Order: sequence, then C-alpha cells, then structure tokens
Amino acid sequence: MGTHVEVVRVFTDAAGQFGNQLGIVRADAVAEADRQAVAAKLGFSETVFVDDPVDGTARVRIYTPAVELPFAGHPTVGTAWWLAERGQAVRVLDVPAGPVAVEFSDGLTRVTARAEWAPSFAFAQLASPAEVAALNPADYTEGHHYLWAWIDESRAALRSRMFAPDFGIAEDEATGAAAVAITALLERGLEITQGKGSQLFTDWDPAGWVRLGGRVVADSIIDL
Repeated sequence: MGTHVEVVRVFTDAAGQFGNQLGIVRADAVAEADRQAVAAKLGFSETVFVDDPVDGTARVRIYTPAVELPFAGHPTVGTAWWLAERGQAVRVLDVPAGPVAVEFSDGLTRVTARAEWAPSFAFAQLASPAEVAALNPADYTEGHHYLWAWIDESRAALRSRMFAPDFGIAEDEATGAAAVAITALLERGLEITQGKGSQLFTDWDPAGWVRLGGRVVADSIIDL
C-alpha cells in the first residue's frame, strides 16, 4: 500500500498565491524508521507526520529532506490549519521542542513558539529589497542563511530570502522558524515578504515568545 500525502501551501499572499509547500502524512501510515526517506523522496522543504489529536493536542514530527527538526514554523502553521479543515482543530501541537499553542484569528492560522527552538541562522541585513531579490542560491553551499532588508522600517515590513543547504534546501520559500528568530532579534512584530511573495506575520512578547501567523491553502495530493 502506498503513502498518501496531502500538500498545502503555507504563508500565501492575500490572493492565495505563493506560499511554501508542506507534505502532510498520517503518522500511522509510515514507520518512524522510514520517515526520513519519505521526506527525501517528496523533496519539500518540510514534511510532517501527524498523529490523530487527543484532548485538543496532536503529536507532530517534522522532517526536511535531510534531517528531522525539533520545531519549524510553516509545518506547524500548515498542520494546524489542515487539522481544523478536517474538523480536528487543536489547541496545541506537540513537537520535540515543546508545546506549540495554536489559534485562529483574522483569517490567519497562528502558532506561538520561542526563538531558541529555531535553528541557528546566519542573519545578514542588506541595504535594499532589490539586493535581496538579486541573491543567487548557488552562492550558498553550507549553513543556514537568512538575508533581509527593510521595505518600510516604520511599519516593520521587511523583504527576505533563506538558503539552507545543510537541510537539503537550496532556497526556502517561506521560513517560519527564521521569522520567529528575527522577530526576537529585532524585538518587534514584523510583516515579512519572503521568497517570491510569501507573507508571514509575527508579534513579539518581551517574555521571549513569538506569535507567528499566515494564510494556508490546499495544494495537491500525492500517492507515493
């Protein structure tokens, strides 16, 4: 029997365009020992394996094509939306980094996380959005690089791109964990346009928590 994968796009713009693809698989369909291979075959920046919710909490495991992650932003936002669409809305996602609170408001799916749960990104501020747009992923052969510039600093709007060859990802279209980390770094809520036009929204809590939100749409179904 094959593996059924539902694909959503996370952090789209208001028209439902762009966003980062996420593969979603029921956890009982794939043994833990085989999950990394499934994620590598799919080739999405992340694939999640989700248990059925119990008392408002669902256990989730997150894989890039190369490694398992303790936390990631677009997988948690996308999984929360996907469960809600199936009548299984949850209040918490249980990931290895810790409990991720979930809420839905203003047309966005939101999760709350801590910056220290994110990978260690090399952040670099550039002079303009045009410089960010001109970057070449081939120039990044190792590490996790998040490059950004202000679109409008007064309203905390920025443009970004992220390259993570160590995760098997040449370029990530929309990176929630990096949005959480840079929000903590700048200590302010942000409106982020990443990749080709994906949109991420954050709120900063001085206690060290970041609320991350975005829009999600269904994309496709794959049977491996």
